[in-house]
Amino acid sequence: MSETSGSEEAAPVTMVETNSAGSQLVSPLAYDTALRSRLDALRELVGLSRTRLDSRTLAEAGRVLDEAAARRRLSGQHTVVAIAGATGSGKSTLFNTLAGVAISETGVRRPTTAAPIACSWSDGAATLIDRLGIPGRLRRRPLQSAEAEAQLAGLVLVDLPDHDSAAVQHRQQVDRILGLVDAVIWVVDPEKYADAMLHERYLRPLAGHAEVMFVVLNQVDRLPGEAAHQVLDDLRRLLDEDGIALGEHGEPGAAVLALSALTGDGVAELREALGQFVAERGAPGRRVQADLDAAATRLWPVYATGHRTGLSERARNEFAARLADAVGATAAGEAAERAWLRNANRACGTPWLRLWRWYEGRSDLPTGRHSLRMPVDEEPTARQRVEQAVRVLSDRAAAGLPAPWAQAVREAASRGAVGLPEALDELAARVGAPTGRPPRPGWWPAAVLAQASMTILQVLGGLWLVGQIIGVMSPNLGVPVLLMVIGIVGGPVVEWGCRLAARGPARRYGLEAERRLWEAAAGCGRARVLDPVAAELLRYREVREQYGRVLGTAQVG
Repeated sequence: MSETSGSEEAAPVTMVETNSAGSQLVSPLAYDTALRSRLDALRELVGLSRTRLDSRTLAEAGRVLDEAAARRRLSGQHTVVAIAGATGSGKSTLFNTLAGVAISETGVRRPTTAAPIACSWSDGAATLIDRLGIPGRLRRRPLQSAEAEAQLAGLVLVDLPDHDSAAVQHRQQVDRILGLVDAVIWVVDPEKYADAMLHERYLRPLAGHAEVMFVVLNQVDRLPGEAAHQVLDDLRRLLDEDGIALGEHGEPGAAVLALSALTGDGVAELREALGQFVAERGAPGRRVQADLDAAATRLWPVYATGHRTGLSERARNEFAARLADAVGATAAGEAAERAWLRNANRACGTPWLRLWRWYEGRSDLPTGRHSLRMPVDEEPTARQRVEQAVRVLSDRAAAGLPAPWAQAVREAASRGAVGLPEALDELAARVGAPTGRPPRPGWWPAAVLAQASMTILQVLGGLWLVGQIIGVMSPNLGVPVLLMVIGIVGGPVVEWGCRLAARGPARRYGLEAERRLWEAAAGCGRARVLDPVAAELLRYREVREQYGRVLGTAQVG
């Protein structure tokens, strides 16, 4: 059905433009505590994420914050409702019918509404209309009626251009103003109520805004008998498929009505529903909340994950173990253990054996010292081990994280890995190599004295025998031989006993050297890699908690 110009033949009524100068002071909009908390959380979330997410990802959240702040500064006593529809749907006729006067042009020429027109039922809405960018010449007042003023007090009704207009600037105006109004009345007709453009471009993306949405099936006077009910039921089915909750049986959701703007059938029901909707003064807050929900849903992929994130203690220990292996902590402990045993053998061994070992080892390293410097051909292998350790750690830390945060974790690990092999080499040379001889236990002096006694017995027995041979002493082979046998046998026995006693202290000394180098390597890796990675994970947990506040939930998976 085409819109007719019959409404233009009504008795002329004076129409008054509203302007900023004549507007009265009104109270600004006040959001409830829950909505303010969610907006504050979103603002904090955007601030924490600017260095990790690109501006396009955060653009919608920033727009919601800006528009929420702008709307909050304006009147809380008015509700801005846009009438939107396709060409020929009769939205301008409905606009005029609600206003009680021909304000918006109707007729057979398409498109008819070239610019948005605002009609305010009470004073004080000038700043709200300014925000929509509607000039003063396109601002009107409805038919002066005490009943209408009381029923729709606080309503600002905006007639939009056709959303399917061939003129690009008309569609742009529709999209812009739909993002600013508090609520919208979608006007559809029996021919185009299932139009794909309407459902795919507008209704489906705005499904979360059902509580601030009216869907009006106009021109039902064209449908015979039960056809109007059938079309209305089919419209409800389509809306349900779009994900739009329907406000039936007192439940929150979109109100779906059938009427004829031309004949006036059903208009009273719409006016009554609209009056109750405006009187509640909750539409601005619900609109902001719906925008907030939509922005939070779009941000879900960059904040939420279905996996447990973070570094386990096992992963941290394995990283430290890999670094310790790269610097040769185990080999250093074994070398320290051998050095301790070597010193014990030298201190407690027989003088003759020590003399022989000294002769054989004149070209060896100084007694009690060992080198932890790895061979040149092993250095590339050690570097590869360090790089592999960092790579495995970063992969485990990034596992399950949304892509931007996983990338931030890997970059933090990569930055920390620069210069790590060199730092570990320096650390191994400084911490791993012991200074001086290994410590000696308390039983060493007794063992040395016992070994010295065995040597003295050998020397005494030998001198006694020599004295007897040259005739200085009287012949008596038993005593000197016994002394020499005791010294010869006792020396190795003392050495063997000392070797058994030295195993435990030597092992502890080696383990201590290994632990010292292991902890030093772990500390270096922690300072350079683990701490930066942990900082990124902590930052992610912080933004995830803020995101949970934005969603209005305590925890995000």
